[in-house]
Amino acid sequence: MDNLPSLQGRPELIINKIKDYGILPVIREIELNHVIAAAEVLDLQKKSYRIEAELIGTEEIPPLKETFEQLQNCGETFMGYYIEGLLAGAVSFKKEGKVLDIHRMMVHPDYFRRGIAGKLLAEIERQDRQEIIVSTGAANTPAIKLYEKLGFVRQHDSVVGNGLVIANFKKES
Repeated sequence: MDNLPSLQGRPELIINKIKDYGILPVIREIELNHVIAAAEVLDLQKKSYRIEAELIGTEEIPPLKETFEQLQNCGETFMGYYIEGLLAGAVSFKKEGKVLDIHRMMVHPDYFRRGIAGKLLAEIERQDRQEIIVSTGAANTPAIKLYEKLGFVRQHDSVVGNGLVIANFKKES
């Protein structure tokens, strides 16, 4: 988009037409009560978390074992990043008081390294909150680097399940 020639005449009209064609990425809330939307999220989740499982050396990641019904009833708010109508990434969270707790961050492997996770995090940071918390596998170097780059501070590591080390982060407003 940055390399397009200057718009002559009616730039708003041209931009609106581009948006109508679905060419520009869109971030919007995902309604899990819609079967197709929930199926898209579950598919994205399996593909995204399979990569994390490889990075941290275990398949014992709850999102990999979650059923369709469990996903639909999780009680989390989901925001999706759509490119040409396809779900390329998603983030989910719960808000309790002034704490925003990120539960899932997912990017489809075909869309890695395009800044999608950062854009999704920037979108949810607009929520009224005092702090954001998030956890990831301590061996998930790409996620660790992303959170640190975006100003999250590593608080502590915890051990769960079969010795899986989880890195816990916090970002204050």
